[in-house]
Amino acid sequence: MFRRTFLQTAPAAAGIGMTAAMPSLMRAAEAPVPSGKADSCIFIWLGGGACHVDTFDPKRKSTSKKDPGSYYDSIETAIPGVRFCEHLPQLAKLAGHCVPVRTVNHDVIDEHAAATNRLHTGRPPTGTTVYPSIGAVMSHELGARGEGVPPYVLMGYPSPSRGPGFLGAKHSYLYLIDTEAGPAGLRSPVRDERQQRRQRLLEPLVESYRRRTDGDQRVADYADTQTSAFQLAGPKFAGVFDLKSEAAELREQYGGEFGQRCLLARRLVEEGVRFVEVAFNLNFINGTGWDTHNDGQLNQHLLIRDLDQAMSALLVDLERRGRLDKTLVVVATEFGRPPEFDGGHGRGHYSKAFSCVLAGGGLRTGQAVGVTDELGKKILEQPVSVPDFHATIYAALGVDPHRELYDGVRPVPITDRGTPIASLF
Repeated sequence: MFRRTFLQTAPAAAGIGMTAAMPSLMRAAEAPVPSGKADSCIFIWLGGGACHVDTFDPKRKSTSKKDPGSYYDSIETAIPGVRFCEHLPQLAKLAGHCVPVRTVNHDVIDEHAAATNRLHTGRPPTGTTVYPSIGAVMSHELGARGEGVPPYVLMGYPSPSRGPGFLGAKHSYLYLIDTEAGPAGLRSPVRDERQQRRQRLLEPLVESYRRRTDGDQRVADYADTQTSAFQLAGPKFAGVFDLKSEAAELREQYGGEFGQRCLLARRLVEEGVRFVEVAFNLNFINGTGWDTHNDGQLNQHLLIRDLDQAMSALLVDLERRGRLDKTLVVVATEFGRPPEFDGGHGRGHYSKAFSCVLAGGGLRTGQAVGVTDELGKKILEQPVSVPDFHATIYAALGVDPHRELYDGVRPVPITDRGTPIASLF
């Protein structure tokens, strides 16, 4: 009798239990998803962990190495009541085009690679799935906007965190280090006519191998990538890297190496590239990059000034060319820094509250999202998880952050239950 009763009631009980657990999982999926009007994204990466209290969420200025606080004075911005670091004067004037998101947070503190992976994939890693980066998902969902260009370009060193994961090689990045020469792998050592003859000889061999391995998606992806590479090696795409075709005055406005990367990013999205990541941590002009331990703190202002010059030039240039509302500019970093100074007079890592920035992209800019306490350590209002931040970027480009991708037969939502920041749409 007990066994029969149990079998009759267990399914209902299980259903009740699942129903009780489902609201938090279903809430994001049930909410209406905003759809923005941007068609491209420039993702500026401050690798190392940019200090939020020394950039976009300044607090009271520290008076000594034993006194926690901001390292610099702060200045007013075009957003009433919102202040930036004194070394961001041009961005302060352009803050009406920006949204400092001051309450991004996650649980990875001491490991740069793990935190970088979190900010690029939006998820903690698992032992069974290699998740795609945000750039790879944009490639998969939207593809390139123009003909003869890749959907996803990385200006920086390649890494698995930026890769396509289970989406496959077709949605990986094209990466470059030299902004003038373009991607080294696309430069042919022979003349165009000879290269075309080689391609004609290769094509039947590739097609034959594809038929023999029919059903192997890895082979198909590799062959498609090879075909795309031949197309990208042509003069049309190569011309994008001719920065000298821009006016000298404009190139000077963008500034040094990082600024030229931002200028190239603008040219790439104009040509139809969907997603461009620009890394700003390749030359450690302050000794440590944004990882401001020890003496890196003393010259952090050099990085902040470069960011101010390059990003402000990018925003003004995009607006002048009628592209700012269509181009979402993102500034992201793997975590922030605590207000306290460490034994070497630098700062450690802090992931419980830090700042990222959104600009342009047709969003309702000219506002700050989130409030932290007097030292920038505790979130007081509107926490923004990494999935929420990703969902906002996806929604700005018209991608449903709740749509499911497939790792084989396993459904994987584009974000880990992320919800777009509603006030920006």
